[in-house]
Parts: sequence; structure tokens; C-alpha cells
Amino acid sequence: MSHDHSHNHAHTHPDLKGRKLLLSILLNIAITVAQVIGGLISGSLSLLSDALHNFSDVLSLIVSYIADLYSKKEASPERTFGYKRAEIIAAFVNALSLILVAIYLVYEAIQRFMNPQEIESSIVIWLALLGIIANGFSVILLHKDSKSNMNMRSAYLHLMTDMAASVAVLIGGLLMKYYGWFWVDSVLTVLIAVYLVIMGYGLLKESFKVLMLFTPEHLDLNTIGIKIQEVAAVKNVHHVHVWQLNEDEIHLEAHVELLKDVTISQFDKISEEIEALLFHEFKINHVTLQPEFNKDDPKELIVQD
Repeated sequence: MSHDHSHNHAHTHPDLKGRKLLLSILLNIAITVAQVIGGLISGSLSLLSDALHNFSDVLSLIVSYIADLYSKKEASPERTFGYKRAEIIAAFVNALSLILVAIYLVYEAIQRFMNPQEIESSIVIWLALLGIIANGFSVILLHKDSKSNMNMRSAYLHLMTDMAASVAVLIGGLLMKYYGWFWVDSVLTVLIAVYLVIMGYGLLKESFKVLMLFTPEHLDLNTIGIKIQEVAAVKNVHHVHVWQLNEDEIHLEAHVELLKDVTISQFDKISEEIEALLFHEFKINHVTLQPEFNKDDPKELIVQD
């Protein structure tokens, strides 16, 4: 049996990534406290909704920070993969929390729409500006890391929705102050909630697929099977599994039926050719191959274990 580990990582320094998350956590705690106090004083549901949203982000950023720390832990006999999936779990929890918060906001908005209240709009305006500035700074901090890491992307999305929500609250505050349109507060709350669902669903779906060991969407097993069978010594490839451990590692295991009864050293050369092919063609960097010759077993590409 052959097993290969090929790595091609390009990361921001891990300590710097953690510090960025920690700074974002502190900023969001400050925003949340200010908006809760301001929302209670002003009577603004959209401001309280934004505070609740920010509080969910504080929790999600803490989860992301802890996941980032755990993902660096070394593997052990009890945990052979270490905590490499911690960040994927964090992304899933964060995305789910976005959707749950959205459902609650819609419920509260409907209640308020049926019983509108006068709102102290000046407080709403100033706190919305505070939210835009602080969240905007956090978004800039995490932007680079969000492109290459699902956990950081989940934190980045939370902060982006926070900033967008604060912009909406600011507009609503101005409309309430100058036109007396207090119903705008409920409408904005619903819009924030819809935006949360849209942003959260894609990430929830993506992280769920990784956790369930689904084949990565950009890979086609039939194409992979055909490519492996183009290797001269290979008769058939079957019993294939492809999954994503985390954002850096794609694993493949398969049974490879050979045309000849070869030695172990000969199979090592064949497996090296297959491993190179899979890495360069499909970016699969962990390969486990089981050699076979005239073995009586199912020859389908996918075999139910």
C-alpha cells in the first residue's frame, strides 16, 4: 500500500492571524455593549438587532479564535489528524448562528411593525457610525486571510454583515430623524435578517459538505478514474474515496488493479507516477493506494463500504 503526503501551503503567519481575530473580538465587544445601551435608551429595535448580531459575532469570533489555536496542535496516537477540522466546525457553527439570529430578528420585527414606537434617532445615528468604523477596520484586518481559510472567511462574513447592517441602521436613523418614519426600523430589521440568511447559507452548505466527507465540488471522480487508468501499468481503478480534511488537504484512497504481478519496489514507482499525476492535475495532496492483481472484488469506481 502506498501513501503520499504532498503539501503546498501559503499562509499568513499563524500568530498574526490569531492576533487579528483577538483584536476583532475586542472591537466587537465594545460595539455590542454600546449598541445594547443605546438601543435600550433610544427604543430602536434595529439597533438592538444590530447589537444582537454583533454579540453573535463576538461568540463566533471567539469560536474562530479557539479553532485557530486548536488547529495548530500536533497530531498524536489518540488524534492522528490533530485538530485540523476545528476550523471547519467553527465555520459551520458560525454560519448556523447567522441563520438562527436572522429567524429571531424577523420575529421581533413583525412584533414591532404591529406596534410601532417612537425612537430616539440621534443615538441610533451615532452608534451606527461607530459600528461602521469599528467593523470596517475588522473587515480590513481579516480580508487577506479570508481568501484562503474557511474559518477566517466565516469570521470575515460575520463582520461584513455587521458593517452592512450598521449602514442600514444609519440610513434608518436618518429617515426617522428627518421624516419621522419609525416603521423603517422594523423594515430594516427584516432586511438585515434576510441578508444574514443569504450570507450564512452558502458557508453552512460548504462547511457541511466538508464535514460529511463529500467529494469536493471541483473534482469529478470519473475524470480522475480515467486519468489514473492512463498510467501504463494500471488495468483498473475502483473503490475510490475522495474527501477534504480541511482547506489545505484533499485526500484520495483507491484500489488499483495492475496488469502484471509486480514487486513492491515496482509498485512504488507506479504509485509515485499516480501521486504526481493527481497532485499536478487535481491538487490532491494525500494519496493512499491499495495494489491488486487478479483479485476477485467489486470493480466499480464507487463501492459502498
